[in-house]
Amino acid sequence: MVQKDFGAQKKYDNGFKLNELFPLNNVGIVTARDSFVIDSDKETLMNRVKDFYLLDKGELKNKYPIKENSTWKIDDIKIKSKEFNSEYITTISYRLFDQKFIYYNDFFIERPRKETANNFLKAKNLGLTLCKQFKSGDTYQHIFISDKIIESSFVSNKTSEITSIFPLYLYNYSIQTSIEETPERTPNLNVESVNEIADKLGLIFTNEKEITEGTFAPIDILDYIYAVLHSPTYRETYKEFLKIDFPRVPYPIDQKQFWELVALGKQIREIHLLESSEVEDFISSYPVEGTNIVGKPKYEQRNYVVEVDSISNNDTFEPMGRVYINETQYFDNVPQVAWNFYIGGYQPAQKWLKDRKDIELDFDDIMHYNKIIVALTETDRLMKEIDKIY
Repeated sequence: MVQKDFGAQKKYDNGFKLNELFPLNNVGIVTARDSFVIDSDKETLMNRVKDFYLLDKGELKNKYPIKENSTWKIDDIKIKSKEFNSEYITTISYRLFDQKFIYYNDFFIERPRKETANNFLKAKNLGLTLCKQFKSGDTYQHIFISDKIIESSFVSNKTSEITSIFPLYLYNYSIQTSIEETPERTPNLNVESVNEIADKLGLIFTNEKEITEGTFAPIDILDYIYAVLHSPTYRETYKEFLKIDFPRVPYPIDQKQFWELVALGKQIREIHLLESSEVEDFISSYPVEGTNIVGKPKYEQRNYVVEVDSISNNDTFEPMGRVYINETQYFDNVPQVAWNFYIGGYQPAQKWLKDRKDIELDFDDIMHYNKIIVALTETDRLMKEIDKIY
């Protein structure tokens, strides 16, 4: 029996509901056998699936932690799926900032969610990833972005916070004349809602982004939403409503507010996809050589001495520290805000390392982690900028 602000509810209810704006949406896939059909290394995954066809059931179960159930029998699947096919190897957004390879074959995936997944497998797309409700913590933070199919625990691994994906575009493969040809796509947007946004803004909606003045496109709507859902004020004001259903987003006030929020939403989106050049400008470093094997990650804040004369009234100083991956090796100059930052049910800077316990980080892994630190730090900064506009 949580006390609700009914004045806020009236304002909240005047917004557009995201699962109505995006008619096609569904929860992420469930494999029921992640350890067999998903892997960080493509070659390892391919060899494992090939073994499925080469080894008999006894050898297979001794070599891999693969379990049968009443609807999934190894010998039956061998017969039905016939042979290994490399075309089923694709990438999946498995966890935040953590893409993996998956053998995406209906016979191996418990719940493949084909209707939504098909819009990401063969062509470029974007999807908002949201939880219908949240119960972890007292702050709404259950929003991210993906350009791949997603696993159902992408944003949170809590049963009540299963992740849904909202594709921006829908692809029509039935009229595609060749493999090389890009299939036709249409916005996955409710026409009535889009028309209402267009009327309020005095802009013309186009199915694809144009440079023509006075127009806006699906990507602009997505970026506007992405900015609003990252507003601390929005999250705090409507948190009780966000706990129980997919978000409602207020209609933009005018063109100025809309385009300013679109610009900030775009920045956060590109940072979260690690596409922005910003993430290449590392804050942290990795100064000590060693085994690079992840043990138990820990954060140690460092004490900095700053001369008083060098401090202006406008300066703010973010606590910094070291993220130790083992007893001797660490990422240095990591802002505390990045280490503690939550998205959904995870603290990505911590979870990414914990998921690699006893694994040796290679050069690309080290660079990737440095990018995550920038992404989380910049997200925190941009959220404050959004609140100045929202």
